[in-house]
Amino acid sequence: MKSKLLADAVILAGGRGTRFWPRSRAQSPKQLINIVGDGSMLRQTYQRLRPLFPPSRMWVVTTEELVPAVRRQLPHVPARHILAEPVGRNTAAAIGLAAFHLQSRRAGRGESLMAVFPADHVIRRPEQFRRIVRAALAAAASDHHLVILGIEPTRPETGYGYIERGRLATRIHGQAIFHARRFTEKPELLRALGYLRAGRYFWNSGTFFWKVTTFLGHLRRYLPATFAGLSEIAGSIGSRGYTRLLRRLYPGLQSISVDYAIMERARDVWVIPCAARGGIGWSDLGSWAAVYEFLARRAGENVSAGRYVALDSKGNFLWSPQKFVAAIGVRDLIVVETPDALLICPRQRAQDVGKIVKWLEQNSQSRLL
Repeated sequence: MKSKLLADAVILAGGRGTRFWPRSRAQSPKQLINIVGDGSMLRQTYQRLRPLFPPSRMWVVTTEELVPAVRRQLPHVPARHILAEPVGRNTAAAIGLAAFHLQSRRAGRGESLMAVFPADHVIRRPEQFRRIVRAALAAAASDHHLVILGIEPTRPETGYGYIERGRLATRIHGQAIFHARRFTEKPELLRALGYLRAGRYFWNSGTFFWKVTTFLGHLRRYLPATFAGLSEIAGSIGSRGYTRLLRRLYPGLQSISVDYAIMERARDVWVIPCAARGGIGWSDLGSWAAVYEFLARRAGENVSAGRYVALDSKGNFLWSPQKFVAAIGVRDLIVVETPDALLICPRQRAQDVGKIVKWLEQNSQSRLL
């Protein structure tokens, strides 16, 4: 690393991935299974970051139930770096928990940098991605800025948050870095079209860089109760009472994303533009439809994980690796089969798959969760 400050990578791996049902389940959520590429999404994230961060400087925040699986998948990451949430409290609390652990480890040894990565994104061009990460770390080290990667939009997406780019802040390692003017959550279609045409709006990637003390200062300012609760928990790090105190206090923390809690309110945010296709090749794989778009080489192509025939059919995603699939006269469908469940829906309704999970919960179908 060219930065003088030591940097740690924090991987957020606590989500359920409900929009990837029936493959994503409570004990094997999206980030712990293979969706595309080689290995699980978590393992791919680890491998992508490994040239920048040694395992001793990697951390994972996940749920208590998933800790054993995470340890099996990342055996070289120290066990004490796998941080377990008793309950999910969204990204502000999860990142705050990791920040206090980093601060505790660095106590008396100076400042450190923190890089936050989702566990379930795909990057086609990891070398280009790592170049941008180096620039982002250098930017975060240079002052008390909150740095975020923004993805250049390729379509009028209504399911993502957007960041409006302001004036140029600086250039580091040849990378242009801009002031973030404002954040907008999940706009209506017409507004998303306007953002796409304007050329100064970016998708919020959920990838962040900052000094640990800078983040904790913002957490104290904007979420004082969460800061206080985490600070009390942090006082027991390394002691026998840590887990007991964590389980008692963590469920009472506010459940809010770091975007809403801090990023949208802070004034010292920088954004680094990243090209989704021509640049780092990014996708958050937020739904089965996104997987189809990621894998399809051309518009209207049928994508399948197994043997199939498609007559007078186009634009379908057919995931049934154990069975031969025959499709006749169907278009733009998602079909996903597991040994105990079958999902069929139009591609444009892929965001609604999570509603099936809610239905299963409400109707006591725990064996399918």
